Amino acid sequence: MALETLADAIERLGARGFGRSLRARGGVLEVVETGAIHEPEALAIDEIVRFEGETDPAEELVLFALRGADGAPLGTYASIYGPATGPDDADVIHRLG
Repeated sequence: MALETLADAIERLGARGFGRSLRARGGVLEVVETGAIHEPEALAIDEIVRFEGETDPAEELVLFALRGADGAPLGTYASIYGPATGPDDADVIHRLG
């Protein structure tokens, strides 16, 4: 059985309603498609998918499927995970709990 790729996971989660893309910006999550802003504490994590680099297990990426404050699927947020995590992403990941 082949391992799930990032693209596979995004497609699978999109089919479950997590169709928007989010990015960390200034301590909040921004919906790429609309510009809507969400405080990380207001969101709920529905699923976390982790990926490791094929040649270097230290290369890690994490994908979050997030629900909005109303409980409806909102979208996915991906970030490098580990020592190379940028400051905005590290803040948001910490605040997601």
